[in-house]
Amino acid sequence: MQRTNFGDMACSIARTLDVIGEPWSPLVLRDIWVGMNRFDQIQADLGISRKVLTERLGHLVERGVLERRAYDNRPRYEYVLTEKGRELVDVLMVMAGWGDKWLAGEAGPPVLYRHHACGEIGRVDLRCAHCGEPMHAGDIEVLAGPGAAPEPVSAG
Repeated sequence: MQRTNFGDMACSIARTLDVIGEPWSPLVLRDIWVGMNRFDQIQADLGISRKVLTERLGHLVERGVLERRAYDNRPRYEYVLTEKGRELVDVLMVMAGWGDKWLAGEAGPPVLYRHHACGEIGRVDLRCAHCGEPMHAGDIEVLAGPGAAPEPVSAG
């Protein structure tokens, strides 16, 4: 069975899923974001097979989300987030906030986020880049953008 190529769809959600829609990819990114930059560290933390981790890391490097950097002469590599990858981690922070609210249970969130600018424990808060007001699903209207798929032509 051939996999649907989400990257070819005229939808930014589908295109993002083409990069991180496989379940291990967001967890690999999370580990690299928190400082586990070497293959063996990531593999040990996730318990993922070496084959699958190699495939995921290769895919994320190929998509420009991670960069491989040699750290000794064997060669061995560590993985670092690119600018594209750092912005993708913002998506993971929104996912974590949703999971903290709806799935953490009585134990509470497994991790907290201290904001460097103010030193306080915080959470991601989606706001409009234009006016600064909260921006959630019920606060917006979805309009066709310049990259939208063309309307199908009716035969009648």
